[in-house]
Amino acid sequence: MRNLAYLLWFMMIAVNAQSEMSTAEAQALEAKVKATADATETITSNFRQYKHMDFLSNDIESMGRLSFKAPNLVKWEYAKPFAYSVIFKDEVLYINNEGNKSNVDIGSNKLFKQLNQLITNSIKGDLFNTAEFNIDYFTKEGESEVHFAPKDEDFASFIKAFHIIFNGKGEVTEVKMLEPSDDYTRIVFTDRKTNQSLPDAVFAH
Repeated sequence: MRNLAYLLWFMMIAVNAQSEMSTAEAQALEAKVKATADATETITSNFRQYKHMDFLSNDIESMGRLSFKAPNLVKWEYAKPFAYSVIFKDEVLYINNEGNKSNVDIGSNKLFKQLNQLITNSIKGDLFNTAEFNIDYFTKEGESEVHFAPKDEDFASFIKAFHIIFNGKGEVTEVKMLEPSDDYTRIVFTDRKTNQSLPDAVFAH
């Protein structure tokens, strides 16, 4: 019985373990993801977000819908547990908290500007900039997982790393943002639709 338990334990480790990509595999993934990003004009997707904080016994869970329109219009529209939307547009962050509206100029703030660019590129999957990130490539359970660690010290003090999972088409299916404290936000995308008509009115504020 003990030997069987050890065997099952090692099998679980083998199934869940990440394996590092070869240089050729990483280059092939980059090419696929870039081709997908270059061909993407619009994205709509449902998402489920998990906010993990060590002092909480359960993750904070929320859900909503993402809208993206090239080159840099992004809207996060939360439906549960409450109505809340955030729009990145023309270097301004527009916030609508259950009818209470406000905005933040992110163009003059280096960290916010970097964050906006990071969010936009992570949605498309176009993040392979070695001048800005240390990048590691892995395969796990038939998918590709790439870890991006910012080189900029100020930005790294705000975001420790981004982990992005890509499907076989080179599309982003999950984003995990780690903070220096090791708390994290994980966003899982479902029912993604690409290059469908998306009017500018979606991004009205």
